[in-house]
Amino acid sequence: MEFGWSEEQEQLFEGALAFARELPESVLDEQSFRRAFARLGEFGALGLCIAEELGGMGLASLDAARAVEGLGQGCADLGLLFSAAAHLFACAVPIAAHASPALAERVVPKLCSGEWVGANAITEAEAGSDVGALRTRARREGDEYVLDGVKSYVTNGPFADVFMVYATIDPAHGYMGVTGFVVERDRPGLRVGEAFETMGLESSPIASLYLDGCRIPASNRVGEEGSGSTIFAESMHYERTGLLAAWVGGMQRVLARVVEHARERRQFRRPIGKFQAVSHAVADMMFRLESARLLLYRACWARDRGEQATAEVALAKLAISEGAVQNALAAIQIFGGAGYIKELGIERMLRDAVPTTIFSGTSEIQRDLIARDLGL
Repeated sequence: MEFGWSEEQEQLFEGALAFARELPESVLDEQSFRRAFARLGEFGALGLCIAEELGGMGLASLDAARAVEGLGQGCADLGLLFSAAAHLFACAVPIAAHASPALAERVVPKLCSGEWVGANAITEAEAGSDVGALRTRARREGDEYVLDGVKSYVTNGPFADVFMVYATIDPAHGYMGVTGFVVERDRPGLRVGEAFETMGLESSPIASLYLDGCRIPASNRVGEEGSGSTIFAESMHYERTGLLAAWVGGMQRVLARVVEHARERRQFRRPIGKFQAVSHAVADMMFRLESARLLLYRACWARDRGEQATAEVALAKLAISEGAVQNALAAIQIFGGAGYIKELGIERMLRDAVPTTIFSGTSEIQRDLIARDLGL
């Protein structure tokens, strides 16, 4: 493993960093959301690891994660970046990799350009971490499938043009019955609920998805019947590294602000960074950041070598999400009262960090995967 970056990789990171600094600090309506997506698509952020012939940049996992890290370091709106990364890794990637060539060519270029907003719809009220418990049904009728069910917490749902929907052919088959489908928003029988109000990631719209006798052509199936669990697991490997890379960049951005504050804020006639309680807290922030970053790079490196890397990916996801929460708490403590009020934006990092311990597989699920790899 090389610990240096090539000139091309450095240019990619610096380009992402510079571009991200020009993005808005907050996106709260559909019009501004779509404008931001169009800009992300023009830059290439919505197709980082998608093949060039489908409108992407064709980057390896490590290079894609490094670019997303730059976006997270430069842009304070992690909600927007979360939506963009979910659009890429959980919607565009599985369609590009497993749909028929005709379906991929029809859908993926529009996702890469930002013309279409994509969403992944798998979570249900009774099927969160347990994918095999899906109740949404897909019934084959001739050259069509009929979908019935309700999906919870669909990121990008309120604005999405197309959904990567997972349903079961037969609940008795458990995870072996799960199958993926491309469902366009204008299909009769599809309805999106009202957007939820959330603790953080405020620029990322999220809602329930209702499917009531929704008919789609059989050609909209992604992969073979029963392959959905494998496809979803693969997309989660992409998401747990590529998407979480934004929080590595975010931790770097917050650390820089904390160091500056510890140097400039004076109490008892000296900078607060000269007090061991503060300097050690900042050192711990650096420790968590660099540990998470190296685990991320190692997981991506292993994936680029063709390894399954389940434990490596879980370790990276766990380190980033838990580290982001702890670093945000430390930043608030060091800033004191100024960190608690919204004006400086320090508390926002905590609100945006907490969801990382839940989405893309909870911290508890990551620990299960690590323990399983150890033979426990």
